[in-house]
Amino acid sequence: MSDIVNKLWGFCHVLRHDGIDYGDYIEQLTYLLFLKMSDERGVDVPTDCGWPTLTARSGGQLLDHYTEILRKLRSAPGLLGDIFAQAMPRFNNPVNLRKLVGLIDEVEWTALDVDVKGAAFEGLLERAASEGKKGAGQYFTPRPLIQSICQVMQPDPRGKSDFKIADPACGTGGFLVCAYEWLVAASQGGVFDRADAKRIRQRTYFGQDLVPRPRRLALMNLYLHGVEPQIYLGDTVYEPDRGERYDVVLTNPPFGTKGANQAPDRDDFTIETSNKQLNFVQHVVNVLKPGGRAAIVLPDNCLFEDKAGEVFRIVMEDCALHTVLRLPRGTFTPYSQGVKANVIFLEKGRPTEETWIFDARSNVPGITKKERPLTAAHFTDFEKAYGADPNGRAKRKELGEEGRFRQFPRKAIEQRDYKLDVTWLKDDSLEDADDLPEPLDLAAETLGELEAVMADLREMVALLEREA
Repeated sequence: MSDIVNKLWGFCHVLRHDGIDYGDYIEQLTYLLFLKMSDERGVDVPTDCGWPTLTARSGGQLLDHYTEILRKLRSAPGLLGDIFAQAMPRFNNPVNLRKLVGLIDEVEWTALDVDVKGAAFEGLLERAASEGKKGAGQYFTPRPLIQSICQVMQPDPRGKSDFKIADPACGTGGFLVCAYEWLVAASQGGVFDRADAKRIRQRTYFGQDLVPRPRRLALMNLYLHGVEPQIYLGDTVYEPDRGERYDVVLTNPPFGTKGANQAPDRDDFTIETSNKQLNFVQHVVNVLKPGGRAAIVLPDNCLFEDKAGEVFRIVMEDCALHTVLRLPRGTFTPYSQGVKANVIFLEKGRPTEETWIFDARSNVPGITKKERPLTAAHFTDFEKAYGADPNGRAKRKELGEEGRFRQFPRKAIEQRDYKLDVTWLKDDSLEDADDLPEPLDLAAETLGELEAVMADLREMVALLEREA
C-alpha cells in the first residue's frame, strides 16, 4: 500500500501546480477510486457512469464525461446520491485527469488485503499533514486495534429483528467496516438467512461525523461492502439526542481539547464538563439499549482528570464497566505521537461489581511506524484473557501483581474516587536509557498531561464564576 500511496502522492505535487490543493486532490481521488472499485466488485452505478467509460476517453472528452458522471451521481436516488452530494470536478487540465485514471487503473484494488479507501486516504492525509503541519489522527484508529475490539465484542445482528451497531465518531468508517467484516467471517462468507439479509445491509449500521470528507469515505467504504449505512453529519455531543438506541457502540472519540471550551447544553448529561471524551462516554451510555454493550477508546487523562471520577461513578451505577485495556505506547503513531490510550468495555443495565484491567503497555516496546508497527499479535493475550462472552461475563483468571490481567473490586475503585488509571507493573523500559520514548513522544505526553490540568483549571474557574 505504501508504494501506491507514494505514487499517488507524487502526482499530487503535479496537481498543486494546476491549482488543486491537497484536500481537493484527495477528494477527487476518492471519487475515482470508488468508480474503479465499483467496477471490480460489480456494484451497480447509473448508465454510462462505469469505470470503463473513463478509461476509454482522453482529452476534452474525458474531462466533459467525468463532469457528467459526477452530475449523474449527485442526482442519483438513495445512498449513492448522498455519497456524491455536492461533488464537483476540480481538474483544469484533462492530461492530469487522464494520468490519474491510468494510475488507478494499474491496480486491482479489491485484491489488496487492506481497507483500501481508508488506507489510501490515511496515507495521503499523513503526507498532507506533514506538509501542512496539521494532524490527521482524528480520522483513524489502527486497524489491528479495531479488529481486536470487534473480535471480543462480537457485533452480531443475525436473528435479532432490531439490532443496531453504531459509531458516533466514525471518521472514515473503520469500526463499522470491521464490524461488518467480522460478521462476514463469522457467517462463513456473508451468507445470511433471507429474513436477515436485507435488514443487516440496510438497517443495522449507523454513524456520525463532524467533517464531510471522512463521512463521505465512510459511506463509500460501506457501500462497496454491500452495506447501506445511515451516517449523520453533525456534532455528536453538542447536538440534542435524536432518540435512536443501539445494541453495540464501537468508537474512538477524537483526541484533544480543540473546540471543547464549554460544556454542551444536554439535559441527558448528568455531569457537566467541557472534556470532549468524557462527554462522549456520557453520550454512549445514553444511546445504548438496556443490555447493550460498548467499547470506547480514551486517552489516559480521561481516566484520572478531575471530572473523570464523577463521570465513571455515574457510569458504574448504570453499567458494568467490566474491562479496561491499557494500549501499548505509540499505538496511534504517526498521527498522535505520545498519546497514551485505553479501551473501556461496558454493558448497560447492571452495576459494576468489579473491573478487570489488562496492561498491554508496561515492558512492551513502543510502537513505531516502521521498525515496530502495531500488529494483531499485540492483542492476542488480551483477547484470550477477555474470554468468549462479549459482555465480559466469561470466567477469567486473575494473574496477580506480576501478571498483566488483574481484577479490582468496585470498592477498590471507589476508594480511588473512581479514577481508573490503575497501574501495578513496574515498567523497566522507562528506566532503560536505550529504550526511552522519542523526545517528540515525551513532549506530546507532557502536552497531553498539561492539557488535562488546563481542563481541570477551566472547570474550576467556571464553577467559581457561577458561585460568584
